[in-house]
Amino acid sequence: MIVRKSPREIEIMRAAGKIVANSLRLAKEIASKDVTTDYINTEIEKFIVRQGGIPIFKGYRGFPKSICTSINEEVVHGIPGQRKLRNGDILSIDVGVGYRKYVADAALTIPIGEITAEAQRLLDVCEKSLCLAIKAIKSNEMLSIISRTIQEYVEDNGYSVIRNYTGHGIGRCMHEDPQVPNFVSKALLDADEILMPGVTIAIEPMICVGKYDTEVLNNKWTVVTKDRKLSAHFEHTIVVTEDGADVLTI
Repeated sequence: MIVRKSPREIEIMRAAGKIVANSLRLAKEIASKDVTTDYINTEIEKFIVRQGGIPIFKGYRGFPKSICTSINEEVVHGIPGQRKLRNGDILSIDVGVGYRKYVADAALTIPIGEITAEAQRLLDVCEKSLCLAIKAIKSNEMLSIISRTIQEYVEDNGYSVIRNYTGHGIGRCMHEDPQVPNFVSKALLDADEILMPGVTIAIEPMICVGKYDTEVLNNKWTVVTKDRKLSAHFEHTIVVTEDGADVLTI
């Protein structure tokens, strides 16, 4: 069931989103060559707590850390650890914050030092697909416009859209209805939803250079591309408005 949020609830989510956005800004400042992903996790966790938030990923379904850090061929759900970042890596960081019983969620992919032109283009296309999807949202439009916008732009640029992981509704819980796929399928069209004002969703294109097939590593969390080619991930939490969409994680 899709729950539309009241103006009061949206403002609380916006406050949570501000903590998320500032956490990602901090990540961009400290993510560099020879820094470990565990150090980034620790610094962001401390920042979130200082702002009165809760690092909502920690313990969520058993996840052991406060943020997700996914490097290169890792798509999502990478676990921070002692691995040091190297020049040329691309690092996806996903942050979720609970604040006054509401949640906001966002992600970005950061270049570490000098990256290849191919890697930079991947990041640019992924981020642009998210921006285009947000711009395509209109009150009383169908949910599938988000999926179609992302898929068409990504595939027109020669990349693949990850199929096994999607965006999602968000609010009192990290994952609420509806699912927000990044591609159009018969199942999506059969269950397509009307986007009504007050609906809050996390839109998160995950794309890759090669084929979209993925697998989960032995740690039971980290998702990688099967062909081990580069992947990128960008995400914002938004609320549907009468005029379009309002981004809550900026």
